[in-house]
Amino acid sequence: MKQKGSHAVMSERKNVYLFYKQTEELEEKVQKIRKLGRKYDFSLVDDPKDANIIASFGGDGTFLQALQKTQFREDALYIGINDGDFGFYTDFTTEDTDRLELAMQSDMVEVLRYPILEVTIDGSKSFHCINELSLRSNIIKTFVIDVFVDDLYFETFRGDGLLVSTPTGSTAYNKSLGGAIVDPKLPSMQLTEMASVNNNQFRTLGSPLVLGKERELKLRIVQDGNDHPIIGVDNEAMGVRNSREISVKVSDRVIKTLRMKDNLFYHKLKRSFL
Repeated sequence: MKQKGSHAVMSERKNVYLFYKQTEELEEKVQKIRKLGRKYDFSLVDDPKDANIIASFGGDGTFLQALQKTQFREDALYIGINDGDFGFYTDFTTEDTDRLELAMQSDMVEVLRYPILEVTIDGSKSFHCINELSLRSNIIKTFVIDVFVDDLYFETFRGDGLLVSTPTGSTAYNKSLGGAIVDPKLPSMQLTEMASVNNNQFRTLGSPLVLGKERELKLRIVQDGNDHPIIGVDNEAMGVRNSREISVKVSDRVIKTLRMKDNLFYHKLKRSFL
């Protein structure tokens, strides 16, 4: 699908909401960028519901918080501005205002559409995540989970927990668990084990499993003392108790972010890991 030119996309979006933790040092840098925005007729709004651009100042963690706090707006453009080096979600820094100004006035930027996960707990409470869903025991005891793919029983897992990640989240916790790195242009999710127990009684796949967009993953918790599992969504813990079944699928919704054309996903991989 042919995308709109980045300059056209930016010119159509002028209401900006800023998300950041206010500190004296960061505030000074943000003020400089606010001044730059006024030069190109961008307006600040106090309520994220009134914004069509949401800019986070901080690292990747701040970007994730901005998505959660603004409820994954599909009709807004998210921009990550790091207070330091580039991140996986932050293509700009507070130290390089020239790069930001270039993005405001040229075709050196493009809009990326990142797949996200839709998670439903016990058939009622639903939420989204762009990095990962983690499911772990809250007691010092192995966790038992029955795993279903498209309602077909797949395996019974026993171990510390399970992680379901997006392609962009594949470089985070998933990678440290030995999961594969997945190209963000592949709408998919990946199931990765945390310290699985494999013996004559329990047998799991023992390797990461990548599932396509049309699949649905169901994790049914075997209630043997783990009545209050720890459910992590991106970088936050969910306050959900007595969970029985968690359903995960790739959402039809996508998150639009802005990045420079000279900072491809593979540039980020090389910069971070090679």
